Amino acid sequence: MSSTEPGHKVLVIDDSNTIRRSAEIFLKQGGHEVMLAEDGFDALSKVNDFKPDIIFCDILMPRLDGYQTCAIIKKNVNFSSVPVVMLSSKDGVFDKARGRMVGSQDYLTKPFTKDQLLQAVRQFGTTHKE
Repeated sequence: MSSTEPGHKVLVIDDSNTIRRSAEIFLKQGGHEVMLAEDGFDALSKVNDFKPDIIFCDILMPRLDGYQTCAIIKKNVNFSSVPVVMLSSKDGVFDKARGRMVGSQDYLTKPFTKDQLLQAVRQFGTTHKE
């Protein structure tokens, strides 16, 4: 990558191992540091230590879904400004609106491409960098 911009710390939350690994490969190829979480509870235990610059969060997950996870992260004063991009296999207007209501910045439909993922990091990751 010809960009001189430093990599971002990216948290990927998804209950699908395939999606997590794909995202990890794409993001690392883009020069970013990646932390993976398999559900909302796992993510909440990692977000404090990892301090991500951007979070990708699946919507349909067991125990704690993506909307709940996003809402909890956004209510935490330390992470309220961290951009959250929702991931879903559904591309409905209702899902996108509900994501916005809990504080997400954008919405990617699965399966996503490497370019879509890296574009989202470029677009939203820089807004949080101090």
